[in-house]
Amino acid sequence: MPSLSLRVNLDPDGRIGPGKIELLENIASFGSISAGARQMQMSYKRAWDLVEEMNQIFGKPVVSTQTGGKRGGGAALTPVGLAVVSRFRAIERAALAAAEPHLTALQGDIEAA
Repeated sequence: MPSLSLRVNLDPDGRIGPGKIELLENIASFGSISAGARQMQMSYKRAWDLVEEMNQIFGKPVVSTQTGGKRGGGAALTPVGLAVVSRFRAIERAALAAAEPHLTALQGDIEAA
């Protein structure tokens, strides 16, 4: 079945797509940037760079971090980060719903060929 992949251009220098959203979701699930990155087989540096890029795009932090120590470190999504994930997933669901009949038709065209 054909599938849909969505990227949202936010300004001339930035966009978000499934990879950045998955990273944010992993950070939220695992409580750290490094653990979120590991889930995607991504280096910590690459993950940190993507988080910083999103911070620049939105003008506010999308992830809050705490340094380690006796209480432990970690990371969590900020309200901005949570909103970004929620809105992206909503856009994705709406786009898929709109595209589904066309994707199904494409599948029929592929099978008929």
